[in-house]
Amino acid sequence: MFVKVYDVPLSVSQEDSYSRREDLRPLEEWQNLTSKYMKKIQQRRKTWLMVGISSVPRPDQNSLSYTLLSLFRATSKIEQKRLTVLVHLADSDLTWLRETTVHISSLFSPQILAGQLLLIHAPSDIYPTVDDVRDKDTQAEFYSKQNIDHAFLMSFATKLSDYFLLLEDNAFCAPNFVTHIHWKVNAMRSDPWVMLEFSNMGFLGKLFHSRDLPVLSHFLLLFYKEKPLNRLIPHFRTLLAQKNPILCRPFLFYHRISYFTYNDSQKATPVRKKNPYGPDNPPGAIFTDMKVFDVHFPWEAYTLDESFFWTHNVSAGNHLTVILNHPVNLNRVQVLTGTIVDGKYALEKGQVELGYDPEGMPQYCTSFAVLGHLLEGQMDQEVFLRSLRYNVSCVRVVVKANQLGGLIIRHIHLWEENAKEAEATESWR
Repeated sequence: MFVKVYDVPLSVSQEDSYSRREDLRPLEEWQNLTSKYMKKIQQRRKTWLMVGISSVPRPDQNSLSYTLLSLFRATSKIEQKRLTVLVHLADSDLTWLRETTVHISSLFSPQILAGQLLLIHAPSDIYPTVDDVRDKDTQAEFYSKQNIDHAFLMSFATKLSDYFLLLEDNAFCAPNFVTHIHWKVNAMRSDPWVMLEFSNMGFLGKLFHSRDLPVLSHFLLLFYKEKPLNRLIPHFRTLLAQKNPILCRPFLFYHRISYFTYNDSQKATPVRKKNPYGPDNPPGAIFTDMKVFDVHFPWEAYTLDESFFWTHNVSAGNHLTVILNHPVNLNRVQVLTGTIVDGKYALEKGQVELGYDPEGMPQYCTSFAVLGHLLEGQMDQEVFLRSLRYNVSCVRVVVKANQLGGLIIRHIHLWEENAKEAEATESWR
């Protein structure tokens, strides 16, 4: 079987076709559309797990390839028999579609021929008019398109497997993740669930029953303008009577970061490459009252490589604080602690605070506000309140309870609110 990219040839310019559309197709037409495409696929055996990925052009052109490489390398031959990977190429740029198809097919021809990898592309007329979404703001346009991209992905995937795992196109996977998920599903057999979470980052690593995908797809279409996907999915979970999230440790999926390069003389000051998706980590100084050893220094938690800060036997009130050289407007903060695969040495109880009004020499912030608490040693949170996001001078990780043994603070990632957001949104059109 070769890669199947549906509806790639378009007879008129993409911009003209977008400008003439008035709104989304009705749900019945979506079901007919995906059913029609499914008939184009030869009779397939139903697999246990479908991994769904929606991909768009990124500055890191190899992001999808690296994700697929990580996915297939992390699975054994036995696990791959239980697995199908479905990738939605969710952009209307014909050049990008052709180049991506050729590149993926050259790298993954064995998986394609075995029916383990499918590529699809949504027809352009399933999307609403761009002007209709632009009336709100560019951020709304971004997440509206993202919601529709994933609604199509889920609608297509409905009957291909027993379970559906949602990934992103910039992820890496822990070894034997299929076996881990299979074990967890069996362990939960007597407990009803709607969504299991194998990552606490956005919508990465969320597992659903495939039987729920038509309802989830419909839900995304109904509310695609209202909220980003990572905030809609928890609402869907609660609507189907799962009140609390079910976090499954160890976490199996993490975001890949396209790293900046560094100046050797100023290790904590990145020389930035233009990347609208990676963290900014503006220049600053790092202070801590935790124990510091001769390796893995505090500033290593703020770099954008794979280094980290190591300490042990921390006490309530201990902190690691980034004091920025200049106040910035933040729209997202991510703090990761513990080892990547099994989560050892994570901060068991901690919170992240944003600081303001710096004084003194060396400077320190005179007021702090709590942004959020670490869950399973991690936090990835957007800064929605205007009162919090503007003129931030400090970001502080605070220990809330005594903890014996080792502690790893892997990353403190900061995203600034600036013109880069408009560039990022523009690249998704």
